Amino acid sequence: MPELTVLDSQGKKADSINLPNEQFGVHVQGAVIHQALVMYNANERQGNASTKDRSEVSGGGKKPWRQKGTGRARAGSSRSPLWKKGGIAFGPRPRDFSYDVPRKVKIAALRESLNAKFLSNELVCVEKFDVASGKTKDFAAMLAGLKLQGRILVVLEGADNKVMLASRNIRLLTLGRASDVNARDILSNKNILVTKPALQHLLKRIQ
Repeated sequence: MPELTVLDSQGKKADSINLPNEQFGVHVQGAVIHQALVMYNANERQGNASTKDRSEVSGGGKKPWRQKGTGRARAGSSRSPLWKKGGIAFGPRPRDFSYDVPRKVKIAALRESLNAKFLSNELVCVEKFDVASGKTKDFAAMLAGLKLQGRILVVLEGADNKVMLASRNIRLLTLGRASDVNARDILSNKNILVTKPALQHLLKRIQ
């Protein structure tokens, strides 16, 4: 059975958690992760790109010249897409790119993203965050003891005002709750630092 070491604030082993055999330590299913990530990224799109067609561009009410006898091509409006300052043909319009995938797909993507971090030794579990002072230097010292580099996602069981105060000025660090994080949050960070209660919550979510 796969085992994840639980560290204390000094980076030393304090405990361990047994992870489910059928969910961790096995081959990562990249297809389900891709399906969820495309959905999350699509839902982030604003979709507010817009252009004006020939009916929305100002001007063009008068026929530029008579129909026949000039030797030039016939023209009915100076705001045709063929003309300078004319309307745009088939240009982008405001649209909603968001869509949803089945709940089981989201759960599977979360499970596989956690498994990927576990296999690459980028899933770190600690007993708790003890930052009673709420000072950034104390929280930074804890991260230094854990020897974590790059983008870090800290996953907590619930809101912790002291941790929020201590971590908000640390670059490349993001806080998240175990009830809210998804596959996109996990894969967009190098290391996942999770408390023991938060990890247990995540294991319940992926069952």
